[in-house]
Amino acid sequence: MATRDALALARSLDLDLVEIAPTAQPPVCRIMDYGKFKFDEAQKAKESRRKTLNVGVKEMKYRPKIGNGDFDTKTRLVEKFLSEGHKVKVTIMFRGRESAHPELGKKILDRIVERLEDVAKVESAPKIDGRNMIMVLGPDKKAKAKPTESSKAVEDHVAPSGTEVVENHVAPSGAEVSLEEG
Repeated sequence: MATRDALALARSLDLDLVEIAPTAQPPVCRIMDYGKFKFDEAQKAKESRRKTLNVGVKEMKYRPKIGNGDFDTKTRLVEKFLSEGHKVKVTIMFRGRESAHPELGKKILDRIVERLEDVAKVESAPKIDGRNMIMVLGPDKKAKAKPTESSKAVEDHVAPSGTEVVENHVAPSGAEVSLEEG
């Protein structure tokens, strides 16, 4: 269609003639309400920005001679950060002659990984950086998807409503159940 004819048609419909593919031969145009189109595009962009997850990197610092209480508290915080979807940089800080014994730091990092194996995966293996030993943990999406063994065991022993559980046998309420020994 000729450009003049398309422009006349767009004006008669009280719409705009918008060029879609200028590099095509001949150029491709569409008759539309351009203001509404821009508004819809802005809404889609806003929706996609809202759905994106802002992943940050949190850091937790440990010492080689950390006490059990402090270790538990810091590890719980690391677990909380991971459950929120953040990556966690775990740093073991060595002072003085402690840096001569990196195996102490490695032992602590191994305890952390062992404690968080169901919610975290090691993204960066432990490495020594000056007087610090650093490891990066990331949230494990597979661990969130599969139910834990303890919740699975509870589900096995729950009966539908209106039933009684008698030694792991399910019977309707009020029904008599005889169990054989053996």
